[in-house]
Parts: sequence; C-alpha cells; structure tokens
Amino acid sequence: MKKYFLYSALFALSIGSALAGEKEDAMKLVNEAAAAATKDKAAAIAEIGKPAGHYVKGELYVFAYDLHGVMVAHPVNAKLVGKNLLEVPDATGNLFRKDIINQVTANGTATVDYKYKNPKSGKVEEKVSFCKKAAELAICAGYYK
Repeated sequence: MKKYFLYSALFALSIGSALAGEKEDAMKLVNEAAAAATKDKAAAIAEIGKPAGHYVKGELYVFAYDLHGVMVAHPVNAKLVGKNLLEVPDATGNLFRKDIINQVTANGTATVDYKYKNPKSGKVEEKVSFCKKAAELAICAGYYK
C-alpha cells in the first residue's frame, strides 16, 4: 500500500511538473512573439501563422487575435483566420475569447481557462491560454491540463 501511495504521489508530481513546464514554455513563446510583433507586426503575424514556424513547439503554438476578437494568425487551423470569434463559445458555453480581449485590454496580459478540442486526442479537454497585448493584438499560447 505504501508503494502504491508513493508511486501515485510521484506520478502526480511529475504531471504537475510537466504542466508547469508547459506553462513556462507557453509564456516564453508568447513573450517572444509579442516582442516580434512590437518590432514588425506584419512579419510576426506571418510567422505565427506558419504550421512549422518559430512559434510552434510540439503541442504548444502561438495564435493571435486583433482586439475586436478577429483571429489574425493560427498555425493549426487556418480556417479561423479572418473570422470574428468573440461570440463563439467553448464546449461549455464560456465566451473565453471575450475574457481574453477584456483582460489584455485592461491589464496587458490574460490567463484564461476554457474547454477546447485537442487536435492530438480529438477530445474536448481543459485548456489554459496565456495572452499578452502587443501591437494592438492579443498574442496567445495555450496548453491542455
């Protein structure tokens, strides 16, 4: 029984460490993309939209909205680009993009929880996105919990 508890605790710690690493990686990617957008907005948007671009690291990738909720760059789902997604809810009805835009507009950054289809698993899962305002964009990266 003690071994089971020990293994369970170690597993939980490893998952927590993995999520902490993903959070740090997401924040790093967002900060890099935000710095690039500040220097050259058009070039940053083009790079963010590349499926094999600099801002795609495994399951983590950067995407960007303008401050009205229009997707301006998405490396995994180009069909979203050009669409105003502000009123499009997640799987539970949460208007998470409104939260993103409201928070980055008010605070310069946002951390938002929502449920979204994981392209790897094909299942709706809990996701957290970190976003930063730069060059009149909300630049974000999210990871699945």
